[in-house]
Amino acid sequence: MAIVVQRRDYSLKGVESKRADEKGLASAEWHQTPIPRAKMKELMKRKDGPAIRDTLIWFGGLIILGFLAYQSWGTWWAVPAFFLYGLLYATPGDSRWHECGHGTAFKTPWMNDVVYHIASFFVLRSATPWRWSHARHHTDTIIVGRDPEIITARPPVWKILYMQIFHLYGGPLAIKSFILHTFGKLDEQEKEYIPASEHHKVYREARVYMLIILAVIAACIYMGSILPAMFIILPSFYGGLLVLTFGITQHLGLYEDVLDHRLNTRTIYMNRVFRFLYWNMNYHTEHHMFPMVPFHALPKLHEVMKSDCPEARPSLWAALKEVIGALRKQKDDPSYVVVKPLPDTALPYRYGPNMDFQTRSEA
Repeated sequence: MAIVVQRRDYSLKGVESKRADEKGLASAEWHQTPIPRAKMKELMKRKDGPAIRDTLIWFGGLIILGFLAYQSWGTWWAVPAFFLYGLLYATPGDSRWHECGHGTAFKTPWMNDVVYHIASFFVLRSATPWRWSHARHHTDTIIVGRDPEIITARPPVWKILYMQIFHLYGGPLAIKSFILHTFGKLDEQEKEYIPASEHHKVYREARVYMLIILAVIAACIYMGSILPAMFIILPSFYGGLLVLTFGITQHLGLYEDVLDHRLNTRTIYMNRVFRFLYWNMNYHTEHHMFPMVPFHALPKLHEVMKSDCPEARPSLWAALKEVIGALRKQKDDPSYVVVKPLPDTALPYRYGPNMDFQTRSEA
């Protein structure tokens, strides 16, 4: 007889949201690795140089790959050319959206805003709603009923994960949101974390997005070809492989409903190419614990925090194996999580207040 496992309510307006409040998990105090104030001040120092350099490399690469893709259109060479163009369009689009949304990538505020809005459109995310969504994600990281950015429930919804390889789940939902916002409306979840004072910005941005999308569609119709969309909009779909690959390694297979980023977030060692594309977000435990430290200082922050954290996963492949293995076990046992041992120098894990459930784990 098959075992039916009941899934928790991951919406922001359901019973789990109320339970998070009752348990003291909402907007709570989290564990932080003790770091001397002078050292933290040094790590938090913002610079324009590293982000300007990386942005020029990013857009320069897009121009070069875009030219090669255009020249190869109509031949089989277009497949690898557009694949590489799509990866360079969507992957840094995701990481630049993320870091510029924190306002830490550049020292100059308007530079953060410009790159943030461009990157938001590249990955089909409404700029203002996602800024507030991500703020909630950091306040209540992987707290069920509070965090709007949990990739999948437990047991995992494999269909969504497979669809997201080509952004076929999130992409259509994003366009649906653009249309909703264009007509001056928000969905019920968004009303939970977007202040009323920001609603007019949401509507204005959506109307700009829709004008761009309609212009690209008009260009395709005029040319009788999907080529314009292959450079704008469609790369969000065909170029999203690494966006998903990096994204699922951040939190999946780890704890829900705890107040310690060492329990619900992974740090992974990556090669220089991946670190450029991901903008050092592989140091994800460090980023969540100290989100105001800029991307270029995260490797140094990692060295400072080592004595208080479990060992970083040695590679992206090792992290993926861990995630997939945990998700497969969660199909039958949703309480299963991976927990890594702390060094002797670390402070104990903080599981959170009033913890009233047992969780199977793998040391």
